[in-house]
Amino acid sequence: MEFTISNGPVFTILTIKMRTGEKIKAEAGAMVAMSPTIDLQAKASGKGLLGTLAAAVGGEALFGSLFTARQDGELVLAPSVPGDVIHLKLNGETLFAQGGAYLAGAENLELSTQGSLRGMIGGEGLFLSKIAGTGDLFLNCYGAIIERTLAAGEAYVVDCGHIVAFQDTVEYRIKKAAAGLFATLASGEGLVAEYTGPGKIWLQTRNLKAFAGLLAPFMQRNG
Repeated sequence: MEFTISNGPVFTILTIKMRTGEKIKAEAGAMVAMSPTIDLQAKASGKGLLGTLAAAVGGEALFGSLFTARQDGELVLAPSVPGDVIHLKLNGETLFAQGGAYLAGAENLELSTQGSLRGMIGGEGLFLSKIAGTGDLFLNCYGAIIERTLAAGEAYVVDCGHIVAFQDTVEYRIKKAAAGLFATLASGEGLVAEYTGPGKIWLQTRNLKAFAGLLAPFMQRNG
């Protein structure tokens, strides 16, 4: 399977050249265009009923789109928000991602959910999407994407609204942004996440919740 990621980092699209018989699963609604030689089917997001419900709890749609090439063709996918797309090649690995970060991937990748009380305290929801297996994986984000590789014991502090994904070898904890309570509140940062290696983390340069909050005063209220 050949692919190109273009028009980034804001209006990124993923173009996949599919060979006869190849399949790829994508988030529902991600398709922009495709060749008539490619078939589209609805596919449960997780493995079995419980897996599908778990994936939905983690922020993914109940059903995804399964694309199958009857003959060679082209498939174009795009994120639902203005942002970047990154390609990862999993080899029996596990990633944790924020809900909605999954764009597409190999059919055999398993999507499930892991509860995260720390995530809820940090303001990013109670559940994380868990992606495991072997194959191509495409994640999307809001804004551009940044990759950081942490050495064993190396720590890195990230605003909770800017994390996209991290390897399961990375530990994290929620803490105050500053040493004192007043400084934490006055800075506007509140709580942050401290990630400790070894492993990789992926960040997004923009915070979707912050942008939504900026727009809220301008939104017309019913009633």
